[in-house]
Amino acid sequence: MDRTFQMKLWDWVHRLMTTRKPLVLPLCSRDDQFLAKPPKLSRWSAWRTLVVALAFGLVMTSSSGVRAHDIPTDVLVQILVKPEGETLRLLVRVPLFAMQDVRFPQTGPGYLDLAEADSELRDAAILWIANELQLYEDDVLLSDQELIAVRASIPSDQSFASYDQALAHVLGPPLADDTEIFWQQAMLDVLFEYPIRSEQSNFSINPTLARLGLRTVTVLRFVLPNDTIRAFEYRGNPGLVRLDPRWHQAALRFVNLGFEHILDGIDHLLFLACLVIPFRRVRPLIAIITSFTVAHSVTLIASAFDFAPDALWFPPLVETAIAMSIVYMALENVFGVRLQRRWLLTFGFGLVHGFGFSFALRETLQFAGGHLLTSLLAFNLGVELGQLLVIILLVPLLSLLFRVTAAERAGTILLSVLVAHTAWHWMSERGSELMQYQFQFGVPVFDLALLASAMRWGMLVLIIILLLWLMSLVFPSLEQSTKPVPADVKQD
Repeated sequence: MDRTFQMKLWDWVHRLMTTRKPLVLPLCSRDDQFLAKPPKLSRWSAWRTLVVALAFGLVMTSSSGVRAHDIPTDVLVQILVKPEGETLRLLVRVPLFAMQDVRFPQTGPGYLDLAEADSELRDAAILWIANELQLYEDDVLLSDQELIAVRASIPSDQSFASYDQALAHVLGPPLADDTEIFWQQAMLDVLFEYPIRSEQSNFSINPTLARLGLRTVTVLRFVLPNDTIRAFEYRGNPGLVRLDPRWHQAALRFVNLGFEHILDGIDHLLFLACLVIPFRRVRPLIAIITSFTVAHSVTLIASAFDFAPDALWFPPLVETAIAMSIVYMALENVFGVRLQRRWLLTFGFGLVHGFGFSFALRETLQFAGGHLLTSLLAFNLGVELGQLLVIILLVPLLSLLFRVTAAERAGTILLSVLVAHTAWHWMSERGSELMQYQFQFGVPVFDLALLASAMRWGMLVLIIILLLWLMSLVFPSLEQSTKPVPADVKQD
C-alpha cells in the first residue's frame, strides 16, 4: 500500500475516534487483574469500535512485511511412476514458485542459495508433495513412503522426458552452489520410494495437488514393467486414478461417467423431452429411443477412433447442430408429428449428438487404459441408463400435468414452444461462435492418406446405411403397433 494512502487512512481513523468522546475501554485494573464486568458500551461505541478495528487491521496488514508468495495462476506438475521388483518409484517435478508459505534462502538479486536450500527443499517436498499423493497397491494404501532424493533444477532441464532420464537426474550430482538461478524459475525434483509386494499388482493414485495454483495441470505417466506407458493429463484433483485399470474397473468408471453426462447435459435432456412430449406411451418410444441410441453410439465410437474431423470449427458446428435439432423437433411437435418418420429423424439427429458426446469423452478416455472399446460401450450403457431414468420420470409427469392443468394438444404446444425458445437462443449463440472461424477448403492432395481417410468414411457410411436397413425391418408396421396415439400425432 502506498505510504501517502496509509497516512490518509490513519488521519481518517483519528478523526473518527475524536468526533465524539474518546472511547476508553479499561479492561484491566491497575494491578493488571481482569475486571469481572467489562463496562457497557453504547450502540455508537460498539459500531465505532468495529470500524476502528477493521481500519487498523487493514493498515497493519498492508504495512506488514512481504507475504511469502501469492497463489500462482498456472502450475504444471510432472509425475512418473514405475514399479520395479519390490519397489514403487515416484518421481515428481513441481515449480518452486508454487510452494507457498515456504521461504527459500536467497542470495544476490533473488538467486536461490543452493548451499543453504537443501533443508527447505526437503520441507517443501514433504509439505506440498508427499502429503498430497496417496498411492495404492490392490486398493491398499501404501503408507511406508521414503523420501530418497530432492534437488533443484534449472527451468530448461529436459530430464523428465523419460523415466530413466528423470531417475538418473534426481540421483545424480546436484547443481553447483555457485549456479545463478532465480528462485521463481527453479524446479523441485523429488524421488519417493514405496515397498510393494509385486510389480504386477494393480496400482492407483489419488493426487490432491490442485492447491498448488489456481489452474494446476498434471502430466502423469505410469511405466509398466514391460515399459508400456500409460499417459494421463488432467486439471485439478481427478480423484482416484487407476494407473492400469482392469476391464471391469474401466467399465464401471465409464458407466458412471455416461450416466452423469446425460443428466448434466441440459441440451440432451431437452432433446429427449421433445421426443417424449407427443408420445407418452411405451411402444412408440421404443422405436424412437432405440434409433437415437444406435445413431449416437455409431458416431461416438467412430469419433473415438479418429473418424471425426479434427478442425477447430467442427466442435462448434456440432454444438450448433445439436441446438438446431432441438428447435426442429420442438417445432414439429407444434405443427404435428409424423410417427413413421420420427424415428428416421431421430436417427439422423442422433448421429450429431454422438459427436457431442465424444467431445465430452475425449479427455476422459485416457483413464480407460488398454480397454478403449470396453470403456466406450460402458459409457454408452451409462448414457442409456440415464435416458431410461429420464423417460421413466418424464412420461408419468407429463401425463399427470396434461391431465390436471391443460388439454393434451395445448400442453404439447406450450411445452414445445418453451423448449424451442430456449434452444433458439443456444443456436444463435453457438452459431455466432461458429462464424468466427475461417473455413478454408483447399484442393485435396490425392495420396495414400486421403485414400485411407476416404475408406474410413466410406466404411462409416456403409455401417449407417446397414443400420437403417435393419431398423426398417425391425419396425415394419410402426403405425399399427402404436395405436392408439395422441390426437396431435399424424400418421403417414
